[in-house]
Amino acid sequence: MMKSLHRKSCLLKLKNLSADEYLEKSDRIRLRFLETKEFKEAKTIAITMSRSTEVETRRIIEACWAIGKNVVVPKCYPEEKTMDFRRITSFNQLETVYLDIEEPNPLLTASAENTEIDLVVVPGVVFSLEGYRIGYGGGYYDRYLESFSGATLSVAFELQLVDHVPKESHDLPVGKIITEEREIKCSTQD
Repeated sequence: MMKSLHRKSCLLKLKNLSADEYLEKSDRIRLRFLETKEFKEAKTIAITMSRSTEVETRRIIEACWAIGKNVVVPKCYPEEKTMDFRRITSFNQLETVYLDIEEPNPLLTASAENTEIDLVVVPGVVFSLEGYRIGYGGGYYDRYLESFSGATLSVAFELQLVDHVPKESHDLPVGKIITEEREIKCSTQD
């Protein structure tokens, strides 16, 4: 119950950002992200296609392509509650699925093994400074990250940060959070 209240409250704050504020803050996050050690060292980056209130990711993806990095985007399988990261080299390889989410078209893209991915940019709605997050409730990333050993970070607006989020035994923290104001190295100590 607490997670859903945190999610609802944060989504309302995000919807109240003006278009200019949203773009300006997303731009600052993008520039900060591109300076991280994790980004610079990664050859293959897993990232979602942002929608509505999420930090804008198209320009991050374009920056990756411009310097020769591989980009993989998740394709979700709701029946099994699993996802598969697939390499995209163009936004034309995407299709719009449920809830207006853009995902790779399986006929136009190839899967990437998790051992090929160096960095996963983990989405979420609410984040604690420890790196725990509240997502949209599907658990896709929690399941995926159980067997992933590379770097993880999240891009988020400052207003998405809270002191504490309720966590469960299967929840895994991200290593770093990048906001428009700062880079937060997350503490995973209880």
